[in-house]
Amino acid sequence: MSGAIHVDFSQPCPIRDVLDRIGDQWSLLVLVSLAPRTKRFNELLREIGDISKQMLARTLRRLEQDGFVERTVYPEVPPRVEYTLTELGRSLLEPIGGLVRWADTHHLAIAEARKRHSG
Repeated sequence: MSGAIHVDFSQPCPIRDVLDRIGDQWSLLVLVSLAPRTKRFNELLREIGDISKQMLARTLRRLEQDGFVERTVYPEVPPRVEYTLTELGRSLLEPIGGLVRWADTHHLAIAEARKRHSG
């Protein structure tokens, strides 16, 4: 493995703090969905597919609180709300892209391993 990873476990863990937030079931999908451009709530809902409205709203709110996503409300009737990645959110796309490519490449091997160990 190239480039050893060093973690100072004597301090509160910033790795766990960040990964707990972006590593949940939906956050990565929302971030990847917003990568190409700004989108509205219903567009994200359709694109992600199997996420509920409540979970999408909760996920967007958490990503906004952490500074990954910016929410813009336009004073129209009905109000138009758009979501876009912030600079911080965009900076996360490179490592996420590596993880997504890795998962795509190795998904079959992982599924086969799960089958072998499921009894």
